[in-house]
Amino acid sequence: MELIELLLRLKAIKESEGIYKLDSKYRFGTLDISRSGSGYLNDFSSQEAKDLIIESSDLATASKGDTVLAKRIFKKGGRGRAKIIEILKKEFESIVVFTKMVENQILGFNIKTQLPVTLAASQKYLKELPLGTVFKIDNNSGIIVDVLGVLDDPKVDEKISLAIYNKKEFFSPQAELEASSFGDNVDKSLYPNRVDLTNLPFCTIDPPTAKDFDDAIYFDKKHSILYVAIADVSEYIKEDTAIDKEARERGFSIYFPHKSIPMLPRALSENICSLKPKVDRLAFVYKMSIDKKEAKVIKEEIIEAIIHSKRRYTYDKIDLFLAGDFADKDSVDDTILEYLLPLNKLLGAFRAKRLENGCEFRSSDFTMSLDENQNLIDIKEELETPSHSLIEDAMLLANKAAAHSFERGIFRVHDEPSLERIEEMMDDLEVIGIYAEIKDNIYETIKELQKSADAKDLRQEVDKLIIRAQKQAVYSSENRRHFGLGFEHYTHFTSPIRRYSDLIVHRLLKAIKNEDKKLQNYILKSIDIVASRVSELERESAKVAWDYEDRKYARWAKEHIGDEILAVVVDSDKMIAKFSEGVMMGARVFLIDSDVKLFGEVKVKILESHITSARIIGTIVELEVKNV
Repeated sequence: MELIELLLRLKAIKESEGIYKLDSKYRFGTLDISRSGSGYLNDFSSQEAKDLIIESSDLATASKGDTVLAKRIFKKGGRGRAKIIEILKKEFESIVVFTKMVENQILGFNIKTQLPVTLAASQKYLKELPLGTVFKIDNNSGIIVDVLGVLDDPKVDEKISLAIYNKKEFFSPQAELEASSFGDNVDKSLYPNRVDLTNLPFCTIDPPTAKDFDDAIYFDKKHSILYVAIADVSEYIKEDTAIDKEARERGFSIYFPHKSIPMLPRALSENICSLKPKVDRLAFVYKMSIDKKEAKVIKEEIIEAIIHSKRRYTYDKIDLFLAGDFADKDSVDDTILEYLLPLNKLLGAFRAKRLENGCEFRSSDFTMSLDENQNLIDIKEELETPSHSLIEDAMLLANKAAAHSFERGIFRVHDEPSLERIEEMMDDLEVIGIYAEIKDNIYETIKELQKSADAKDLRQEVDKLIIRAQKQAVYSSENRRHFGLGFEHYTHFTSPIRRYSDLIVHRLLKAIKNEDKKLQNYILKSIDIVASRVSELERESAKVAWDYEDRKYARWAKEHIGDEILAVVVDSDKMIAKFSEGVMMGARVFLIDSDVKLFGEVKVKILESHITSARIIGTIVELEVKNV
């Protein structure tokens, strides 16, 4: 109503018989700003309407992405123009700027857009600080909120990446106090209504650097029952407590190469909630009876339990076990191995069945190694291994089971890609000799494309293109199936320590299990907003991690101008390649060349590297088209 009153005072809207209408001279839209400083209004009123030009002098204090009210400027001929009348919603409440000298004046520049920003600080103050000082400023007033550091210091990168997306590392004193109040140990006698599963030999399987253990598994091979135990975070975090408010604001844990920014205080995420070995822990457990011949779950039961994980394993160690390598006798627990090996075989059958109506993509991640000053010193390609598949398939079954339990809640949905996007991608691939026919079943079309890519030894590259052609998986209050996995029902249940969506699912499942209609209604009342918000937070958290990695690549490249490194062209339209060797493996480089072939293997010379925008510029010095 405040906004309506404002628009009425500005005479931008008119009211007639209870209906508000926008005056024809005004437009609502989002603002885009070019590098020249001119603005463009993306008009909300029509998809077909051409963007209105806004001169830099008419931008007021609006920034790129802001939602604004603009008034049209009528001139004969030429493109439509407008000026900003009011900023209705800032895209970002705060932004990150750095300082540099321009004509003997210290000016601030947006670190993402490189556009000048008005700073509410005197030249005297600014000149006392080194050039390249990085600030977080209030986007409405220009007031400096925080001094993050200086660009020359590699340790400032994590602060920049967090500040760009308005993320914080530390928790409020109230949240920390609440978290520490739960202590370090679980006393079983305090939970007489919980099912005691501490006699079962659960184990956890995680990366070697993991500190928060969300999940543990146990397989009763005699009765063919799989137990997936998940940390019972909802037992400790109640609605609208200080911890809950912070977790809701963060949405997800963020993982940097050298540290994590957890969603929950470490007293919870790395201690009382974490399913650490050889201690009792509260868990929410799915007990799933399995028909081994049909590779399907025939009964699902959810249990509020207490478990006692017997062993903590790493992926590397389990891969050795699955390959039959038991040389390290001290790390072998016979009771666990007795069920892990047959479980792996059984879950392999589930995977094969799932892929009849689902997709499988080959991908790899890159793990950075940093020195004590947070400079990039090495990178390692991480490929999916049998141990990863074992845990993933077990978690998929638990997530499916959770999704079967409610008709409205938080689902993980993935819409089918449009035929137009697939055809467009196939046109690009035909240029380099990768062909497939459009089938009635889109899964079959994708599989034929992958088969053709295998023949060219370009499977991983083509899989990335197929993923880009698809719509992004999101959270939704209504079930719309998950195209990529081929599941009719799917949610996220297995990571409540690091995903707020999972915590909401736990609360909903408990309310359903305990027939607490009041709590169910309370959760579902705002479920649409929650689902939309966690989808946004998921994207933001991923962007923070990617931004940080790009900054580390850019710093390394800055010290290696002139180096020539092998790369693969991943986007022939936007002229983007990815380095494929050495410390720069996985880094994007923007090419100044004008004629390249998709997936061509090229040698690129580093020409420029900008630490502020984390952008590397290069040129092709040698062309070696790969398998084309």
